Amino acid sequence: MRAFGATVDAAATRLGPARLRDLADCLAAGEPAEDIFRSFGVDSDLVAAILAARRDDHIPADIAATYVRGVAAGYAGAAATSRVEVVWSGPASSRVPVRATAQVIASLIAEAQREILLVTYSARPYQPVLAGLTAAIGRGVEVSIVAETLQGAGSALSGSEPATAFAGVEGVMLWHWPPHTRPTPGSKMHAEIAVADRRVLFASSVNLTQSAVEHSIEAGVLVHGGAAPRQAAEHIQELQASGVLQRLL
Repeated sequence: MRAFGATVDAAATRLGPARLRDLADCLAAGEPAEDIFRSFGVDSDLVAAILAARRDDHIPADIAATYVRGVAAGYAGAAATSRVEVVWSGPASSRVPVRATAQVIASLIAEAQREILLVTYSARPYQPVLAGLTAAIGRGVEVSIVAETLQGAGSALSGSEPATAFAGVEGVMLWHWPPHTRPTPGSKMHAEIAVADRRVLFASSVNLTQSAVEHSIEAGVLVHGGAAPRQAAEHIQELQASGVLQRLL
């Protein structure tokens, strides 16, 4: 049971309680592995690892299903608790202590253990972010970045492509919103979020540039736990899977 339990526990953050319950139902019903893989789509790699661990540990389907349901219940209870902080860039206020954007972004990247998602409208090379992402990839963290393009922004952005800000980070996966998939001309990819391990969400007005992170007055919220971090990551994941967001070559 040790390998199976560890594999389920490791997958819980990405799958979430609802998908874990779906997996438990599949196991209890004795569905073939191929059918289960198709049901889970982009998460089939996690399901494959769980099924392989179950097979290696010789765990009956009903016992495996019960364990997965227990993990889902525990994760749902833990995920229901969240903590929210206000985050600011720009001038500090001595009488009202708030978290600084630069500190929050650096901590979010440094503490991630499995995956980091960054979504930004504009970007310029910013050494603390580049160094943090390089270190994260070095410890095995999957890094995905969705950035606007000059074509998509029209005349609102100029200079180099925002995605080139991350060109020096080997292993990063870059995504964009192709103009031909946008509902109307002039639609912009204007979200600015960061998600770590689907447990921490930073949603703000901050683009990934030194000016925005350190100097301009920008505001955002940092959400620890709860459903919001996972929902944000899953929404982007579904946009990628459906082809709305596509890889940059």
